[in-house]
Amino acid sequence: MNDVRDDAAIRRWPGHNAIWRWHFYASLFCIPFVLWLALTGSIYLFRPQIEAWIDQPYAHLTLTGAPAAAADQARAAVRAVPGSTLAAYQLPDTPDQAVQMLVRGPGGEIRVYVHPQTLAVLHTVDEQSRLMRMMFRLHGELLAGPAGSYLVELAASWTIVMILTGLALWWPRGGGLAGVVYPRLRSGGRRFWRDIHGVTGFWVSVAALFLLLSGLPWAQGWGGYLKLIRHVAEGAPVKQDWSSAHGEHHMAMPSSTTAPSLAPLDRIAATVRPLGLAAPVLIAPPARAGTPWTAKSDAANRPLRTDLTIDGASGRVLTRHDFAERRLVDRLVGWGVAIHEGQAFGLANQLLNLFTAIGLVLLSTSGAILWWRRRPTGRLGAPPLRPAAPLVRGFAVVLVALGLLLPLFGLSLALVLIADRLLGPHAPSHPVARRAVPSARGRGNKS
Repeated sequence: MNDVRDDAAIRRWPGHNAIWRWHFYASLFCIPFVLWLALTGSIYLFRPQIEAWIDQPYAHLTLTGAPAAAADQARAAVRAVPGSTLAAYQLPDTPDQAVQMLVRGPGGEIRVYVHPQTLAVLHTVDEQSRLMRMMFRLHGELLAGPAGSYLVELAASWTIVMILTGLALWWPRGGGLAGVVYPRLRSGGRRFWRDIHGVTGFWVSVAALFLLLSGLPWAQGWGGYLKLIRHVAEGAPVKQDWSSAHGEHHMAMPSSTTAPSLAPLDRIAATVRPLGLAAPVLIAPPARAGTPWTAKSDAANRPLRTDLTIDGASGRVLTRHDFAERRLVDRLVGWGVAIHEGQAFGLANQLLNLFTAIGLVLLSTSGAILWWRRRPTGRLGAPPLRPAAPLVRGFAVVLVALGLLLPLFGLSLALVLIADRLLGPHAPSHPVARRAVPSARGRGNKS
């Protein structure tokens, strides 16, 4: 009787097998990336705590008098890296903390830790080699530059398809809450893994979709696509507070080989310090002589950020732009990135994102186990094609919308559709796939 009811349910849900097939292929491609992004993202969530632990040896130094002038501290940092110029001076949070400065040398940016009183250079490290910068690049571009960013963007796009099709397969159609919002842990066998897969997807899907969408502005393809659309819509070049090339500090590059004088740094630091900007606060020299210095809050919680321009001669603040003054799209992306990185509302944000990442790992592993247990020996075990079953109209609309919003995904979608049309009719079908369909919904069959 169960099989009769299940077959009737399939007939009442047109296109179920087609959605299951899309879910299967999206999952097959995405699962390795989901596991990788969940792992690296979970580590990066705790960047403030990890960086504080790494910098602990330089957090409480012994001082026997007043600290040296900020300009002298900056000169000590520049001397430590021959051929370099000051890129940014970071205001120390406490008087006994080492002063961190970014200097730009022939090989890129170097972070220099200087004793605030003795001017001794305590530590130097290539900015891109720092642990959290490495983790950032591992997460966003697989340490493969633009090509890696495109690949991560493609995986994120197909993960969205995987989640949406999974929700369509899971969507309750009669019955109780068991296997829908809570798993039947004592059932054992296939039903156990089916419930773990479906229920985990239910609890993490919304948060996972948010993380995927909020990460897209950083991607090489979609970030550039958004910038181009804004350029056309606004009629002028757009400066975004994030970078598709995964930059972080966005400091001005000097326009000549002559480094600007560091003498104004003392009066500028004296101006900025009482303003109470959210840490870390970076002060940067002008790109060319006669132009203002800049100071900015580079807080991980982006809604707290502020940008200043300051006259070097007088130390007077010329302009101030707070987060609330930015365009709506910049504010939306800023909030999205802050939540994505776990910095918008403290530890609770970090734990929520960690829960989502763990859920994605569990969702991926349980799906892989379900596939491995049911696949025929020596075959892929993809759901068979059923030409008579029409594609759900709503699902088709979602796919087309995603293809328009995510051009890289749209291109890959067109290629997949062509391949499925050409190769699909010749692909071997699973002899028991029809009975296995209810398992994708997490209901109906006994183990």
